[in-house]
Amino acid sequence: MASTEPEHQHREDEEAPAGDDEDTGAQVAPIVKLEEVAVSTGEEDEDAILDLKSKLYRFDKDGNQWKERGAGTVKFLKHKESGKVRLVMRQSKTLKICANHLVLPTMSVQEHAGNEKSCVWHATDFADGELKDELFCIRFASIENCKTFMEMFQEVAESQKSNEENKDATTAADALDKLSVEEKKIEEKAVEESPTAAKEEETKTCEDKKEEKPDPST
Repeated sequence: MASTEPEHQHREDEEAPAGDDEDTGAQVAPIVKLEEVAVSTGEEDEDAILDLKSKLYRFDKDGNQWKERGAGTVKFLKHKESGKVRLVMRQSKTLKICANHLVLPTMSVQEHAGNEKSCVWHATDFADGELKDELFCIRFASIENCKTFMEMFQEVAESQKSNEENKDATTAADALDKLSVEEKKIEEKAVEESPTAAKEEETKTCEDKKEEKPDPST
């Protein structure tokens, strides 16, 4: 009687699962093909001139207390064309915007009373999608970072003041140039019309003389 052991052993070999390290050569195509999507941060046309980790607070007037806005990175972003600088801060995990406002010449920052690692400033902020007057307080891990932030804040505010003065000067110069061009056009028009006016005056004078000349028949 023939033994059935080899056949049984062969069947067990076929049914046995493949080892973890064994390459079966099978290829599984993905069910859904995902396309790469470019994500815009809105900061593509700006250069970061300061980037520091910090924690931001805003003063709640109704509750008369400070409330945390989030912990993350605060940046000064300078626009490549206009030169305007804005302060932007996002939460580290969610990237939600905590603060978003321009740094204006009228702004100033000062150390928070009793804490050398913190400073405060007023701003018209747009983080929530609408302009709001806010009192912010920001706290850093070190006194050095706080001083760096304050110095950069004041430097940016001063530079924006210079930009405003240059803009006003440029606007005034453009207005003067436009006025000069208009005056030149008026003068050219007067010169063009003057020969015609003189000829008309001469013709009128001749006609007046003819009317004054007595009739020979009389």
